[in-house]
This record gives sequence, C-alpha cells and structure tokens, in this order.
Amino acid sequence: MHRRIVATVAFVTVGYLVVLALWRGLFLPNSEPGTEGFQVVFLVSLYGMVLGLSMAFAGRPSGAVRRIEREGYEGWATIRSATPLDTTATGQLTRLDLELTVPGSDPYRGTVVYEVDRRDLHRYVAGEVVSVWVDPLDRDRILLYP
Repeated sequence: MHRRIVATVAFVTVGYLVVLALWRGLFLPNSEPGTEGFQVVFLVSLYGMVLGLSMAFAGRPSGAVRRIEREGYEGWATIRSATPLDTTATGQLTRLDLELTVPGSDPYRGTVVYEVDRRDLHRYVAGEVVSVWVDPLDRDRILLYP
C-alpha cells in the first residue's frame, strides 16, 4: 500500500507542476492585475484537495481484497509456526504456517507471508488462533484479521 501512496503523491505533484507551468506561461500574463495572489491560493488549494482525494483512493484495499471481504468465507486459523523473514519500518515480515478451518469444509494447511505490527508480535506465535477470510473461488487466497 505504501508504494501506491508514494506513486500517487509523485503523480499528483508532477501534474501540479505541469499545471503551475501552464498557469505561469499562459494565464498569468493575461490575468487582471492584483489577482495573482488569489490565483496562487486557488492553485495551492486545488493541489491539496486533489492530493488528499488521491491518497484516500490509493489507501483503499485492492479490488481482490474487497471481493474476499465481501464474498469470502469466514473462518479461523491456528498458527503452527511463525518464522521471521525481515524487519520492516512498522513491524516484522513473518511467514506463518497455518492450520485453516472454514465451516463446511475439511481443515487444511496453508502458508502466508504477513507483515506483523510490532505491537502484535506476541499474538503471532505457534498455538495462537487468528480470524481469516477465505476466497470462495480459491481457498489458498486468505486474509488475516487479528
């Protein structure tokens, strides 16, 4: 998600610089004297509004995640093992070996790589149970919900 937000900020900023260059080259010379300050305030406000809306949309879950949340089956998973892979800015990238249980089907095993927040590391150890949503079309695609 962070990459999408960074890409969005870069895209909106480049677009703003293009608009600013067009304004300075085409519109500023032909504008009424004394209105430059209002125009600058409008352009900066427009940039802030577009940037905020773009970041809100970039921060949304992907379409696949939203579909699983909407149509998926709720279940639970018992953590069989948790293997730290890497440290991130907000936590730890961890490989979780799971025993998944979805009502109406036989239990099965799966593995997921998940970024565990530092505050939640104690909850992602062998033997703990976490909530999951399973994709009804592909039960190997799961979402964890602490």
